[in-house]
Amino acid sequence: MARQLTFDLPAHAAQGLDDFLVTPSNATAMAAVETWRDWPNRKLVLVGDKGTGKSHLALVWAGMSGAAVIAANDLTGADIQSLAGRSVVVEDADQVAGNAPAETALFHLHNLVLAEGGHLLITGKTAPSRWGISLPDLKSRLEGTTPATLHAPDDLLLSAVLVKLFDDRQIAVPANLIDYLVPRMDRSLAAAAALVERLDKAALSEGRPLTRSLATRVLQKETGSGA
Repeated sequence: MARQLTFDLPAHAAQGLDDFLVTPSNATAMAAVETWRDWPNRKLVLVGDKGTGKSHLALVWAGMSGAAVIAANDLTGADIQSLAGRSVVVEDADQVAGNAPAETALFHLHNLVLAEGGHLLITGKTAPSRWGISLPDLKSRLEGTTPATLHAPDDLLLSAVLVKLFDDRQIAVPANLIDYLVPRMDRSLAAAAALVERLDKAALSEGRPLTRSLATRVLQKETGSGA
């Protein structure tokens, strides 16, 4: 099971399943992934905007289930038949909408995986009903798939990710710096990684520890905020 965070944030999380930090913003989706053997019709759509940890969670499930992982845009050139008997992750399936060969390939993959007893995890930014799928049979199958949604990272998740990213770089930070950064940063996991990298480079270039005053200057320079 993934570790459920409390406000006593971890100093480090190991690679793999433990690296997926669980908070209220993603707990429901994590629970759905962990109970994958009980998915209705052995399939799930994982929904979440960029920066919510959707791809990370899909890889967590691939590790749990031994699933193959394929990007939806690569389906037209893939050997679909070779995936018979496998469970499969299809990343960014919303991107096939309007591409007839890709929609057909996804349709065949969907049917093959499930007919052979495998499980199928499909990811997209929004629910399948909003993708604009043209192939009627694929549209009905996708819209009939149970969804699990990853919401925008909450303060607890952003705090935990910042702590981990700083720890990974072996950067000691003041206790109040995380609380200062969270309300002033863009609310995505990618933004957290970019911010920590900027702060690390700034501290190294100035040859000084990372402080709140340094963080304020970095935020003002990069985003015009931080006052």
